[in-house]
Amino acid sequence: MTTQQQTRPHAATKPVRWAADSVAAMREGARLRLDYSAQSLWRVDRVIDEIRGEGTPYDAVKSVLRGFGAYAGEVIVRQAGGEWWATGGEHWVRTPDGRLWDPIEEARRCFAGQGSLRLLCRDAVGAARDRGQGGADRQ
Repeated sequence: MTTQQQTRPHAATKPVRWAADSVAAMREGARLRLDYSAQSLWRVDRVIDEIRGEGTPYDAVKSVLRGFGAYAGEVIVRQAGGEWWATGGEHWVRTPDGRLWDPIEEARRCFAGQGSLRLLCRDAVGAARDRGQGGADRQ
């Protein structure tokens, strides 16, 4: 058995797969290209708004929302240098400043009309950048 370091923590396995499934589904079904950029989260927020506007029941879209949340989390991981954390079946993103972010729950909040994956990403990436510029002491 080797002691090679894994490139991604075990906690990332499921959310990375959920995010990739969402990217594929949006590309094939909606002809929408998601490229793991912060700007792409505008499109995801709009798609969630459209789903909500159609009156779709939550139970019919909960796995879609999980995928969108995982996608947003993966954007945060890539943009802010974060990593996935998991416990008790829940998944969060931890940014280098030590803060935990819950993009999957934020997708659910978006569906309820009370959240934004784009704004969550902006806050998480901004906090990570502030930390890198000595802003971690500001609260």
